[in-house]
Amino acid sequence: MDKKGKETHLLLIRLSAMGDVAMTVPVITALKSQYPQLKITVLTKKPFIPIFSGLERVNVVEADVKKRHKGLIGLWKLYQELKPFQFDAVADLHNVLRSRILKKYFALQRTPFMQLNKGRKEKGELTRPQNKIFRQLKSTHQRYADVFAQLGFPVELDKAKLLERQPLSEKLLQLVQQDTKKWVGIAPFAAHGGKMYPLHLMEEIIQELNNTEKYKILLFGGGAKEVEQLERIAAEYPNTLCMAGKLNLHEELQLISNLDVMLSMDSGNAHLAANYGIPVVTLWGVTHPFAGFYPFGQPMGNALLADRDKFPLIPTSVYGNKMPKGYEKAMETIPPQQVVEKLGSILEA
Repeated sequence: MDKKGKETHLLLIRLSAMGDVAMTVPVITALKSQYPQLKITVLTKKPFIPIFSGLERVNVVEADVKKRHKGLIGLWKLYQELKPFQFDAVADLHNVLRSRILKKYFALQRTPFMQLNKGRKEKGELTRPQNKIFRQLKSTHQRYADVFAQLGFPVELDKAKLLERQPLSEKLLQLVQQDTKKWVGIAPFAAHGGKMYPLHLMEEIIQELNNTEKYKILLFGGGAKEVEQLERIAAEYPNTLCMAGKLNLHEELQLISNLDVMLSMDSGNAHLAANYGIPVVTLWGVTHPFAGFYPFGQPMGNALLADRDKFPLIPTSVYGNKMPKGYEKAMETIPPQQVVEKLGSILEA
């Protein structure tokens, strides 16, 4: 797609979920380092706009799919709003009904429009109970990169640049209060129960870390019920602070970018931290890194997995939303002590 030295303007579509949106960031930084002439506009939902704030020369447009851009008429309105940008091509990194409708609208202008191949067949083979084909699949980052390659911009992911640590606002400095302790972020929740470490075991990890007096433990989460649970835990351990419910995403990213380590489920917080090069220890229940959702640039040794000898159907699904009978305790096969030791080895390195 050579425009004789002219700037090429690409539209990148990824509307949800938070982790999937965050996974576009390393691909964008690699793309920008290889093709400085590219101008990139991201179409995403309003809550996720801060994820792109650390990227230079990346414009973000909001898709208001609940109101203004709802349904066929709303998407036509969105297309009309996007038209004046005169995009040279569209990279659809979502490939859902909404973006497929937008594809039809962009076809009116003959704008090249390439879509994500989600790899449904091989993910089905990996997660089915019978005749499972247990192997490492292509990473989501690579699947995103493949879309740009189809548009004539092959991406080398090892050229991705990590986002820079962000300065902490006055509000955050007041909340966290800097001292000599190292900062451990813990995000104990996930969208589905199948990939959430039991809270009573997580509390054992927090207690042990707290008792060393070496670390400040910062708890992340969202939603009233989660906030309540995390406030209760923080009240019990003096070196532990609940950040949930106190920060917007922009402030949360400032804080995450200053952590010494993040402990997370297979969830969005893992990807947010990885984008800043923060070491991330991930806990995996009925999902598995083989499905391709491993945080960018993290050593595989930082993934602590449920015992597949005892629970051979793992991974039972890509997103953790399928829990076979008897698999409720799969995550309990990751001992709290193992998690503490893994965190310690990173913090004391």
